[in-house]
Amino acid sequence: MSATAKATAVAVEEPVVDLRRRRDELEVKVAELQWDLGGLVYEMAVRNNIRVDVIVKRAAALQDIEAQLAEVDRILRHESARTAGTCNSCGAPHSANAGFCWQCGEPILRQVDTAAIFGEQGS
Repeated sequence: MSATAKATAVAVEEPVVDLRRRRDELEVKVAELQWDLGGLVYEMAVRNNIRVDVIVKRAAALQDIEAQLAEVDRILRHESARTAGTCNSCGAPHSANAGFCWQCGEPILRQVDTAAIFGEQGS
C-alpha cells in the first residue's frame, strides 16, 4: 500500500464532526434545560418547598451543556485552524493546537519514546 493510500485510509476512518449541527443541538438543549429549571423553581415556590439540592443538580447539568456549547463555539471561531479530530477517550472534538481534551482532560498527543524516534544508539 502506498503512502498516499495509507493517508487516505486513515482520513476515511476518522469520524466526521459536524460542529454547526452539534452547536444547534446544544443550543436547543440549553434552552430546554433553562426552561425546565425555571419551571422547576416555580413549581417548588408555588408549593413552598424549595429543594436547593435538586436545583443545584439541574443547574450543574445545564452548566455542563453550556460548557460544551462554549467549546464548540470556540472551535468554530477558530475554524481557519480547522478541527484536528476527536479525543480517543471520549470522542469530543478538539482544535489543532489542543494538548488535552477539554471535556475529559486526557492528553491529545501520545508520548513517544525518544529511542523510537532516533533509533537505538549505543547498544
